[in-house]
Amino acid sequence: MNLSRNLLVGVALTGLLLGGCTSKVTDKEQYSGYLSNYNNLQEVTTPSGGTAMRWVSPSWNANAYDTVAFNKLELYPAPKPNERVNQQTLNEIQNYMTNKAKATLGQKYRVVSSPNAAPAGSKTLIMRAAITGVSAANEGMKWYEVVPVAAVVGATQAATGHRDQDTELFIEAEFIDAKNNQTVAKVVRKVFGKQLSNESQKITAQDFKEAIDKLGTDFQAFIR
Repeated sequence: MNLSRNLLVGVALTGLLLGGCTSKVTDKEQYSGYLSNYNNLQEVTTPSGGTAMRWVSPSWNANAYDTVAFNKLELYPAPKPNERVNQQTLNEIQNYMTNKAKATLGQKYRVVSSPNAAPAGSKTLIMRAAITGVSAANEGMKWYEVVPVAAVVGATQAATGHRDQDTELFIEAEFIDAKNNQTVAKVVRKVFGKQLSNESQKITAQDFKEAIDKLGTDFQAFIR
């Protein structure tokens, strides 16, 4: 086989393997149905360097509101804890994210538990948000595993549970103007927590705290 042939095979193999790397955004088949619709979402880069699928109304103005109705992040659909992600972990993630969101909102707005709790005359924004998934997926092939023998070894490690795994947290949220009940912004986001050493290692809330803190930074920038 000549050099040109080797190069072509190498490029083809690289594309095949690296094409299967973990997606930075939530795939459409992973949308939970929590949002009223998923129309017009576009991929954007966030201030923290992350990636999200987002739509913002041309009329969006963070300063048009003085109150936000938000109770807590929901778990949607109903969670099904398992050996890797137990109910305690889900509750800890839910509470940590809820507290972060309220603290961020509280820097700019009055935060109430529901639209009915807003004082008369308030300019109220409703925030709906949910954790729609917590998982761990095999880490995508690295460039040095493109060599055929190494690729076979990598695949074997993935099958036997020895490949590093990326922890993933899925969030969906929308913001609704309480005056006309129109959605003014919506976002679908996947963030990555700490990497696990294998498929047997349990996922904990601590694995996601750094990623959640970055979400808080992005949220703060959005409502600034």
